[in-house]
Amino acid sequence: MRFAHKFGYLSILGMWLSSYVPAQQAPDHSMAGPMNMPVDSGMKMDPGMKMDSPMAGEGFLSTILQHDTSGTSTQPGSTPTPMLMKMTGGWMLMFHGNAFLLEEQQTSARGGDKFLSTNWIMPMAQRQLGRGQLTLRAMLSLEPATITGRQYPLLFQQGETAYGKPIVDGQHPHDFFMELALLYDWHLAEKTLLSLYIAPVGDPAIGPTAYPHRESASEDPLAALGHHQEDSTHISDDVVTVGLASGIARLEASGFHGREPNEHRWQIQQGTIDSWSTRLTLQPGKNWSGQYSFGQLHSLEALYPRENQQRMTASIMYNRALHGGNWASTVLWGRTRSLEDHAIFNSYLLESTYRFHRQNSIWTRIENTDRSNELLLGENPLPVNFTETPVGRVQAYTFGYDREVGWLPHVSTALGAQVTTYGVPGTLRSAYGSDPVGVAVFLRLRPLAHRDH
Repeated sequence: MRFAHKFGYLSILGMWLSSYVPAQQAPDHSMAGPMNMPVDSGMKMDPGMKMDSPMAGEGFLSTILQHDTSGTSTQPGSTPTPMLMKMTGGWMLMFHGNAFLLEEQQTSARGGDKFLSTNWIMPMAQRQLGRGQLTLRAMLSLEPATITGRQYPLLFQQGETAYGKPIVDGQHPHDFFMELALLYDWHLAEKTLLSLYIAPVGDPAIGPTAYPHRESASEDPLAALGHHQEDSTHISDDVVTVGLASGIARLEASGFHGREPNEHRWQIQQGTIDSWSTRLTLQPGKNWSGQYSFGQLHSLEALYPRENQQRMTASIMYNRALHGGNWASTVLWGRTRSLEDHAIFNSYLLESTYRFHRQNSIWTRIENTDRSNELLLGENPLPVNFTETPVGRVQAYTFGYDREVGWLPHVSTALGAQVTTYGVPGTLRSAYGSDPVGVAVFLRLRPLAHRDH
């Protein structure tokens, strides 16, 4: 199934972006109930407002209707979202994003250094339509231009392909089109919501909120090592998702094209819907959210075209608003199983970001991930009849700090640094040594929220 030519809404979002005027700075707000304002007021909204959608109610359904993460995933209802917003006619217009300019270095013979930018922006528009809420959303990244050579150094990372060779010890850039999506939500009853998500490129219902959009990873500029066991499907093609939410629970099912993006990162790479997933999400309170998901992915990797894969993930997120700050944490497990040779790879992640005294953030990401013998080959072509098998688990321990510097209007700017140390299994020490280290120094930019000053 092919969708790209059927969607004229991208031009609508482009026209809106060209006419958008940032609002004036004002305090952050968190509204528990629906907004009592005329939808055609045309008023400018304040930067950083955590504002309810045109149809918002209370509790989990209100969190779903925000649609402020990728795909149809959700974070705890108390999670802050720095956005620029305004009302015009019957539309609520929003702009969200995150960008890092960084210099990073990875030690050992397999390491490297690079100046790069990881980044994404998300323009979005919402309005009431009929008996439901319509959301139009795009997510774009300039990483195909700001990450040269189709990767940046990241020791022990694997799972992607470029130009017929595996990307090893490096992380690929995101596609320019990360998401182009239409969402429609119907209130079937006061506490029951039926949702439809259609995206020529988007995020199916598998895994938690992907790492670039998690509040617990909001200050970390680099990818998680377990990305390809946990949330790598967040950029997939030809995605259709149906979800039913009631009370504190939501059940979703998706169909999508399973092949991961190739080296042509400026393009939308469509195909048939050949993969599926399902996800159960529970949100028992505004500070908690958990999910379990399962999917079957068809011909995921270009280097292993006959290999289909099963993926399972489970996660718990916690967020707590604090005076002058916020605390967000995620515990995550991901597991992949090859349906060809039955090889199993697990990954475990704990990450947490603590913002305090308004201008300071500290964070950690701790991972324990299975790695394969593909790492031993480097970026050489795979031998004939090569079989990928686990060779041990790598641990990664990241700690970082940044501080707001307030250089630009309507933009939160922070200077920061982080350090990552690794635990190396014996099978990989001849290639990596026993104590490799990664360091990154960066400038971070995003829309200004009151919490940031």
